[in-house]
Amino acid sequence: MVKRGPYAKGVATKEDLLDAALEVVGRVGYGRSSVREIADEVGITHAGLMHHFGSKDVLFREVLRKRDEVSRARAVQAGIELGTPEQLTTTIRANADVPGLVQLYVRLSGEASEDGHAAHEFFAERYRELRQLAADRVRTFQAEGKLPTTLDAERIATLILAAADGLQLQWLYERDLDMPGHIDYMLEAMGLAQTSTADTPTNSDGL
Repeated sequence: MVKRGPYAKGVATKEDLLDAALEVVGRVGYGRSSVREIADEVGITHAGLMHHFGSKDVLFREVLRKRDEVSRARAVQAGIELGTPEQLTTTIRANADVPGLVQLYVRLSGEASEDGHAAHEFFAERYRELRQLAADRVRTFQAEGKLPTTLDAERIATLILAAADGLQLQWLYERDLDMPGHIDYMLEAMGLAQTSTADTPTNSDGL
């Protein structure tokens, strides 16, 4: 693999490494060769890469954190409000273009469920934040009279996240599964998004 720019001279920063890792993992997935390929991409040794992150689990945790930052930045640039149904389906749609990152997310989130894992607190905090965002959006719709006030916003938010994660797992087995379409359908059925038409894109959310 051809080394990129100044990286071959050994001046790659941590952000450079994460940018390269996003590209590599998105392309090749979460496997044994991924760490070495990331190191090759930026022109440093495997040991040099581990010097920045300490372990493979920490590296991939930071890759997912970087992915979230990029996703949020793109939403803001596109004028999409965070925590809305539109952000969710936009994110799910973008995920379908990077199967390696979906594979990384699904596998690492399962492994990190064990206490003491390097990514355990990252995922725990991520779920807490996303549930809060989704629950706040449900409460906004309730205040606007779009949803019954008898609905439990926290439970609805938890179910939305469960559906999104479950769809990504199913998609890894069946790549023609329409993830954003299923999310749209669920949100419409729950009253959290407008019914899509031939001319109007469905209003969906990305967490």
